Amino acid sequence: MAPYESDDSTSTGEVDDLPSGRRKAARYVVPVAVVGVAAATIGLVPALADSGDPDLPEITAAQLIEKIGQSDVQQLSGTFKITTDLGLPDLGGLESSFASGAMGSGSGSGDGSAADPSAKLTELASGTHTLRVALDGENRQKLSLLENASEYSLIHNGKDIWGYDSKSNEVFHGTAEEAKGEQKKEDLPATPKDFAEEALKAVDDTTSVTVDGTAQVAGRDAYRLLIKPKQSGTTVGAIIVAVDAKTGMPLKFTLTPSSGGSAVIDAGFTQVSFAKPAASTFDFTPPKGATVTEEGELEGKAGERGASKSEDELRKEFDKELGGLKSEGKHGKGAEGGPEVIGEGWNSVAVFDTGGEGIPSGAEVGGDMGGFLDSLGDKVTGKFGSGTVFKTRLINALITDDGKVYVGAVDKDALVKAADSGK
Repeated sequence: MAPYESDDSTSTGEVDDLPSGRRKAARYVVPVAVVGVAAATIGLVPALADSGDPDLPEITAAQLIEKIGQSDVQQLSGTFKITTDLGLPDLGGLESSFASGAMGSGSGSGDGSAADPSAKLTELASGTHTLRVALDGENRQKLSLLENASEYSLIHNGKDIWGYDSKSNEVFHGTAEEAKGEQKKEDLPATPKDFAEEALKAVDDTTSVTVDGTAQVAGRDAYRLLIKPKQSGTTVGAIIVAVDAKTGMPLKFTLTPSSGGSAVIDAGFTQVSFAKPAASTFDFTPPKGATVTEEGELEGKAGERGASKSEDELRKEFDKELGGLKSEGKHGKGAEGGPEVIGEGWNSVAVFDTGGEGIPSGAEVGGDMGGFLDSLGDKVTGKFGSGTVFKTRLINALITDDGKVYVGAVDKDALVKAADSGK
């Protein structure tokens, strides 16, 4: 499975011929988008191996990227298998408690719905999951999460958004604008194509992009697009996108960390058809006896809670700002007046000033909670002062004792260096 072209010829030649919009650095968007989508939607089982190396016409990296950009699949149905492995500690019941309490959602919380997508899909932040997906244009989509003895479905049909949790027999109902590009972000859970589009924003002179042979995914012939950072200090090892040779649609997305081991995100189809799904696929009527919660009811309860609503708003604002970051040199503002960005390319670090104090130490808190806090992060010092680094296998964050936050897909040393340079 020899590459069709070398690192040098691809990264310095044909890829540079792409439109400038494709080449602009948006390195920080890649890992942040991946983590955000993983936490809200999906990831794929490593056991889903490529089956065979089909003999396909040679293609350059630039041509394959253009093929992805021109892909316009409007109808499909298929099955995902998903794994997300961020290396987060096992928090046991804390995860469900946060979902039902802090976010005001989840069965048994008393003020939310187990069918609310914003709560239900956060369960996919880790582990292995199987999902079915169907698509018929901009205004009809369905995603079903298959669990051991139950199923959760998220359906977008015209102006209606339905969420149904069979285990609790609860239904969530919301609305969406019935026009292209106006659906809410959470209405359309991501696919390998969504991951790939974010990854392609990483294509610039800090990145090596090659066509790394061929593969078969879900029974279809595909090219393998290999994206690798040229910089050291990043937690991203490589991104591999399996691109359907006929339609140009990404069928599988794999992100491996620079530290080695299993993939952080591995998302792809085990079965896919590009035939038009039956119209009845998107029909939904609340089952008899089901508890139906309207979107406005949840918003009203969030307003009553006050603090929980503010937390949710801050989380959305944080995700929006990170999603819009673009590197602009050694120091600079992100897109649309976003947070300060230190560094370039894959080593970009976003800086937020909370205006408050940092994370308290375990000694300050005391007891079991103090030990828990100390176990989550590493204490560091530098010219900036002192702080704590919180790590995953992809995104790391340094929170200084004076309340500044440095976040990036970089290692601990790079975060300390960024904090020192900010002084």
